[in-house]
Amino acid sequence: MVIIQVAGGLGNQLQQYALYRKFLELGREARLDTSWFSDTKGQERVMAKRVLELDYFDRLEYMVCTEAEKRQLIGRDGLAGKLRRKLLPDSVHRFQETQPYHAELLGFKDRYVSGYFACDYYYADILPLLRKEIRFPSGGSPANQAMAEKMQQTESVSIHVRRGDYLDPGNQELFGNICTEAYYAGAEAYITKRFPQARFYIFSDDSSYIKQHYQGGQYTIIDWNQGKNSFYDMWLMSKCRHNICANSTFSFWGARLNGYGHKIMIRPSLHKNTATCEPALLRELWQGWTFLDNTGEVQ
Repeated sequence: MVIIQVAGGLGNQLQQYALYRKFLELGREARLDTSWFSDTKGQERVMAKRVLELDYFDRLEYMVCTEAEKRQLIGRDGLAGKLRRKLLPDSVHRFQETQPYHAELLGFKDRYVSGYFACDYYYADILPLLRKEIRFPSGGSPANQAMAEKMQQTESVSIHVRRGDYLDPGNQELFGNICTEAYYAGAEAYITKRFPQARFYIFSDDSSYIKQHYQGGQYTIIDWNQGKNSFYDMWLMSKCRHNICANSTFSFWGARLNGYGHKIMIRPSLHKNTATCEPALLRELWQGWTFLDNTGEVQ
């Protein structure tokens, strides 16, 4: 059995779910471990308190592991578990993600797996299936329904500008200066060169900033989905024909769930400042995407 830990925000949860579905498609027995969301100590290590948003979707089906199944792979917490890991390391079947892509991952049969698994290559082939399974509850609001219809009738482009927690000093060091104003300007230029009539729909957690920076008839600001309903922003992103993403898995999934056959998906060439840009590897692992650096240049 493969058990995948679910942790983090909505985009990360969807990546972990996608990996779970990939294992099922490979004929493996798989489970999700959702206990992180009730683990206070675990949540103290992240930027903001998270909730299990997979349950917000419309009848998204998955199986959760039992404590006995989890213990069988990684042992108990506390002293007994520490002794097992020290004295009987071969009896602990745990895998922790340490790099953008692990070629061995999909070969696992008995393993407890932790990580965020953002790499498209793991589950790109089952994205049509995932688009059918990951269904947003109908409605949300009349404004969402009207906007989705409008997006589907125009050369619509979503732009996701994530600020909020990324502006905290520690997070700024890790995530800052990647999706710069030059990045977004370069992405807009890339789109408008191909589609001069493009209309841009702006999503952000900083309404004041985007109202200052996105003025003009080609821009529409989406700022009414708040709190629990904020995940409808992802739904609206997926209704656009093209997507300009932040270094955020939230907008990655807006692009992934977009089923338009001729879409352009743009993302930054770096997700974190601790990474290095390897354009050839990016193109291999994220097929169909366009990568821009923080100066707005295509990589």
